[in-house]
Amino acid sequence: MLELDHIAVAGSSLAAASDHVVQALGVAVQPGGEHPIFHTHNTLMGLEDGLYLEAIAINSAAPDPDRARWFDLDRFSGPARLTNWICRCTDLDTALAALPEGFGEPVDLERGDLRWRMAVPRDGVLPFDNCAPALIEWQGTAHPVQRLDASGCRLTALRVYHPAAERLGQMLAPILTDPRVAFETGAVGLEADFDTPLRPRTLR
Repeated sequence: MLELDHIAVAGSSLAAASDHVVQALGVAVQPGGEHPIFHTHNTLMGLEDGLYLEAIAINSAAPDPDRARWFDLDRFSGPARLTNWICRCTDLDTALAALPEGFGEPVDLERGDLRWRMAVPRDGVLPFDNCAPALIEWQGTAHPVQRLDASGCRLTALRVYHPAAERLGQMLAPILTDPRVAFETGAVGLEADFDTPLRPRTLR
């Protein structure tokens, strides 16, 4: 089974991605860290219900990786926006075996005491034009949410738009049951609704 773990906002720079989150939700982000294998870096925001939000971008001060970056960041252009959703599982290999090819191969990653395995396609592009979820398996008990301040923001809905959204939803239905996630036919993109300390807001 898959469970929603976090959502990701990408930008042409970390400042652009972080500012987009702050402007959309009215809450500050916290420092994250660097990802040495993919040479990206991030900031984070703790959400209610054990979720978190990640603002991510290419780390221009780091060398180019020897493979495509995750979240299709090598091809990113335009304004910062919500680009990805990430689901956790307890057995990444079993989850990948239950899905069609294209969700990627496991990559072992770590930062500080955080250890995780992430399924990353060799070209960095997830199925359904990156509208399919990225899959993650946390190793051990450490998780980013444990060290993030409460933001007072709660994700209430995540809409996944794609011309073949119905097919994507049917593919995931046997292993993902989350009433917050909806698949809707339309132009490729993601949209998330939040309850925030001030008022309901939408992140695109």
